[in-house]
This record gives sequence, C-alpha cells and structure tokens, in this order.
Amino acid sequence: MAVLCRPAVAVPEHLITREQTLELARDIHGDHPQLDLALRLIGNTGVQTRHVVQPIEDTLKHPGFTVRNALYEKEAKSRVPDVVRRALDHAELTADEVDMIVYVSCTGFMMPSMTAWMINTMGFRSETRQLPIAQLGCAAGGAAINRAHDFCTAYPRANVLIVACEFCSLLYQPTDLAVGNLLSNGLFGDALAAAVVRGQGGVGVRIERNSSRLVRDTEDWISYEVRDTGFHFRLDKRVPGTMSVLAPAMRDVAEPHGWDIADLDFYIVHAGGPRILDDLGKYLSLPAETFRYSRRTLTERGNIASAVIFDALDRLFSEGGAVHGARGVIAGFGPGITAEIALGTWTGIPGQPSPPSDAVRSGRAAQPGSAARTWSANRAGS
Repeated sequence: MAVLCRPAVAVPEHLITREQTLELARDIHGDHPQLDLALRLIGNTGVQTRHVVQPIEDTLKHPGFTVRNALYEKEAKSRVPDVVRRALDHAELTADEVDMIVYVSCTGFMMPSMTAWMINTMGFRSETRQLPIAQLGCAAGGAAINRAHDFCTAYPRANVLIVACEFCSLLYQPTDLAVGNLLSNGLFGDALAAAVVRGQGGVGVRIERNSSRLVRDTEDWISYEVRDTGFHFRLDKRVPGTMSVLAPAMRDVAEPHGWDIADLDFYIVHAGGPRILDDLGKYLSLPAETFRYSRRTLTERGNIASAVIFDALDRLFSEGGAVHGARGVIAGFGPGITAEIALGTWTGIPGQPSPPSDAVRSGRAAQPGSAARTWSANRAGS
C-alpha cells in the first residue's frame, strides 16, 4: 500500500505576533462598530505567531490583484524547490522517480500550473502527470493525500509528490470590514509544504482507506468572493458547528474498516481554529492532548490552509514517529463544507533506511524479460 513519507515544511521569514495583530486592528479599525467582537475573536484563535511572505507594512498595502498575483508566482517559484528537494530526500527518491505531482493552493492563480514549471526546471520527467487543485481551500491537503493514494492504488509502483503553497497574507483586503474578514486577518498564516506518497517502500503512514464527505447546503459557509481587488474571504459563524456532522462522518469511514475512530494512536487533523479541535474532541470523547500536533501548528503558525496537516504530521515525525503498526487518521476540512479523510498505519522507523523497494521500480536492476515488461506495463499508465 502507498506510504505517506515525512513532509518538508517552510515558512517565510517575516513574523507577526498576536499582540502586533491586535494592535494593528485597533489602529486601523478603531472606529469599527464591531471592533471589540473582532478583537475578542482574534484573541480566542489561540494563534500566537504567524509568518508572512512580505514585511507587515507591505502586507497591509493593496497594490492591486495583478501585482499580488505576480508576487505569488515569484515567491512560489523561489520557495517551492527547497521543500520539494527535502521531501524527496525524506522519501529517498529523486525527481525522475516521481510519476505524478499534485499541487495545491488557494491563494494565487497560475496557468499553466506550477507543476509545468517544476517539470521544466527541477528534473522531473516530461511524462509526469499533473494534478493542480485550486478550489478546495484548507481541505486540499487531505484531498491531495487521498488522490495520491488513489493513483498509487491504480499504479502500485508509482510515486506521487504533493506540494502545498499557501500565501494567505496576499489575500488581505484593507477595505473589507466584515467581521469574518477581520477575524481571518488574525488567523491565517503563510507556509509551504511538500511530501511524497510512495507506492512501494518508505517510512511513514501507510494509507489504507480514504473518503470524502460533503456537508450539503453549506456552500456559502466558507467561500471566496472574486472581485476586481482579488479574493475576498468569507467565513460564516456556523462553520465551527460543523464538527457535529463531520465527527460522525469520520466514524462512518472507520467502522467499515473495523476501526473505532475514537480509539486510534495518532490524529493529524486540520486546525481551522481552536473550536474545531475542541468540538472534535467533544464528539469523539477524546482529550485535548489528542490533537497536540494540530494545536501547535495553529499556535505557532496560524491556519496555514492546505499545509496544516503536513506541518502537523511533520511534528509527529519530529517526536520520533509512532510505533510500527500504530493506527491513525489524517483529515482535512474546507469549503463545501468538505472533509477529506484518510486512515493509515505507521510503517518503518524514522531515521532508518526505508524498506527495500522492488529493484525493477527504479529501472537500475531491470533485465529484459517478464519482470521488466511487468514494470513497463504498470508504470503510471505508460
């Protein structure tokens, strides 16, 4: 089965604290009739620090959507290669062994996608499959893992590279005074992440089952309004209550697999805000410590959209990983309202070599005959 290897994560160099965020809100929106509510909501996020791709004085300017999108492309091309190379190193693979690239982002737009640029500049084969995902927001990290799992199920010897690139600060709208938008100004941060799903070999989470769930009639709860000034984030006050639906959905995914979702060894879930984690714990009867990796991501980096689950997973790796065979869940939540859920078991020991993959996989040991023909037939649809 496909194994999700250790992610590589990076954050920009510019830091803003909760105290700075609150002070800026008071200075900029001092006459806002709901300022006290906005300040209270920002204070309750639990976010202590965030990283942004520009100095804060530049972040607070709006030079226009054209300039911002150009900055998104420039920063993505500058920062993506490092996390990709580190993720490939974690997976003990090279670029030419990747069969598909899944690129997820909801904070900028490029066509052709970053996948085309990566193939042209980073040593990937020209036949590498491309799957850009742009409209699943924070759920896209989970969707990328699940689509990688699907691909490796169809092509068991394939490898998939996932890249998440989120510059949420480029969505700042200084004239948008909706309370939900003011809250988002104190919640979201910038980050990049990359991870490899190996069809064979690898150390990490062996994905065994994945599922998607849409909560009907919630399309306008998390959304963008696309205007001349770019993307305007919309967040409905009912969003935190969705765990009453999504927690049972997670249970529904686990039970046919013979697992109890409330009795697993590790939980890597999207940290949209503290109430999401609190309610998930309440509905699954789990202690707060269960979601410690996600809480640390939220506290230290804010809501980094599709990159959250990779940052949380990297924190599990940093603690030494889990014991071999430990069971866990990875779940991303986002607009729709959409949940992307994967169940998996831990395989291998971090810091030790990956289990050997089929020698035919790399082509280095392939000899003419049935084995080589089998690999040729199976390789990602070749």
